[in-house]
Parts: sequence; structure tokens; C-alpha cells
Amino acid sequence: MFHNSFGKSVVAIALSLPIIAFTGYGVLAEDDTESEADTSPVIFTLINNTSRTLQEFYASPPSTNDWEEDILGVDTLAPGKSAEITINDRRPDCIYDFKGVLAAAEDGSVGEGALIQTGINVCEDKTYEYSEN
Repeated sequence: MFHNSFGKSVVAIALSLPIIAFTGYGVLAEDDTESEADTSPVIFTLINNTSRTLQEFYASPPSTNDWEEDILGVDTLAPGKSAEITINDRRPDCIYDFKGVLAAAEDGSVGEGALIQTGINVCEDKTYEYSEN
């Protein structure tokens, strides 16, 4: 009788292992999908709402002091113009510090300069107006 009960227990355990393994895999797959969705690229429209050309534009997480690469590259953004910006840094939020380097005013009244704005959430309305105010 002991041998028969032991045999049934071994069979029951062996049959339940694939179910446990399958259930565990399903949980992991769901978690992976969530983390991919949380780190999708941030896309927003940058509007140059200044009187000067935006020569360079940088973004960084608020927790870092490194501006990394100029997002505009070799391009510039004239006053009143806009550009679609994509940031693919795999961060789970949309809060950034921005630094824009503006060209000198055409009339010479203002020289080249940088404006830094901090803690900007670009996922709220998908548009960011860069202004001198």
C-alpha cells in the first residue's frame, strides 16, 4: 500500500510541474511586456518660441549633470519653427532638463547664449515651447 501511494504521489507531482512552469513563464512574459511599454521612445514637438535661432538643443534626466549630444545635430531651428524630437533613452518617465543654445540676435542687441529649463514633462501634451521667458 505504501508503494502504491508513493507511486501516485510521484505521478501527481510530475504532472503538476509543467503547469507550474507554464504559469511562471506566463507571469514573466507579462512583466517583460510591461517594462517594454514603460520604456518606449519619448516623442514630442519642439517649438522655437524665441526671437533667435536655436542652434543646439540638449536633454538630460534631472538626476544627471551630463547634457550628452546635441539633439538637433547639424540642423538649427529658426524662430517660430518646430521639429519633432525623439528621445530613446529607455527611461520610464518623460521628465527632462532642457538646454538650448540660441544664436546672437540679428541686430546685435543680444549675443549667443544658453537657456536651461528644468523638470519639464513632455508627455503631458506632447509639445514643448522653448521660450526666453
